[in-house]
Amino acid sequence: MSLHLGSIVPNFTAQSTKGTIQFHSWIGDSWAFFFSHPADFTPVCTTEMGRTAQLSDEFAARNVKPIGLSTDSLQDHDKWIGDVNDTQNTTLNFPIIADREMMIAELFGMIHSGESTKQTVRSVFIIDPNKKIRLTMTYPMNVGRNFDEILRVIDALQLADKHTIATPADWVPGEQVIIPLSVSDEKAKEKFPQGIETIRPYLRTTTV
Repeated sequence: MSLHLGSIVPNFTAQSTKGTIQFHSWIGDSWAFFFSHPADFTPVCTTEMGRTAQLSDEFAARNVKPIGLSTDSLQDHDKWIGDVNDTQNTTLNFPIIADREMMIAELFGMIHSGESTKQTVRSVFIIDPNKKIRLTMTYPMNVGRNFDEILRVIDALQLADKHTIATPADWVPGEQVIIPLSVSDEKAKEKFPQGIETIRPYLRTTTV
């Protein structure tokens, strides 16, 4: 199954460290940061789980629920959380799915045979409240994720939804945004009374 941007994310039921998860119901009216990690009790994964926990307030402020997954057992997850909390000086409260049979990992394309046939790569899915996949990223096993970038793209997606804008290369919150070509000059003037800068007819910027 190929998962594309804009597709409704597959629903599933699974066991997690927070009990049984029915994915669509668990997402509810929130956004979701669904990510896989290769294995429990490994160094890079420990730092990533810790960083996700440390950023819990940042995710909550954006109405985003984090949820992890690996092909390890629920018992391993529960034991490992203590190590994460201890070594990363945090408290991990988000659920981690146990996918021993690799059914969810296969469904989401998290198993890459060039990396491993039994462990997941570092996949990222950003899912909106309509259960649509809005962004995907895939990191190899030996490279930890950039969580500043994960928060940045969530901010960009949510801002674009709210204001019908696009964001330029390297955009960060507070910087100018781009007015899409689908918005006419007349409508743009109405929508963005704060002012528009026309660099080229196809490149117009504003602030929101």
